[in-house]
Amino acid sequence: QVQVVESGGGLVQAGGSLKLSCAASGRTFSFNAIGWYRQGPGQQREMVATISAGGRTNYADGLKGRFTISRDNANNRVYLQMNSLKPEDTAVYYCYVIGWGKDSWGQGTQVTVSS
Repeated sequence: QVQVVESGGGLVQAGGSLKLSCAASGRTFSFNAIGWYRQGPGQQREMVATISAGGRTNYADGLKGRFTISRDNANNRVYLQMNSLKPEDTAVYYCYVIGWGKDSWGQGTQVTVSS
């Protein structure tokens, strides 16, 4: 069974940091581009960052410099380092494996930033 699982969310004060992790079981995503997305309360899901199979990265406007996406293909993981967090970063963060169809999305991990 293929499963994408996010971890690392939690409650943090404004200005703090968190590192999210995305792992897959049952299948390797070494050759897939991966994205981190988020959905805040009452908002649509939006792209945060993506990383290609070769490591090329792309960020949503305003997040580059605070957020860093990276991958460890040997361990089938992708990370999202989030620094200088703001209350508006509060959201459920999702990992998305491009090309996996119905198995593409994880269940998400909650990030809450208090002011």
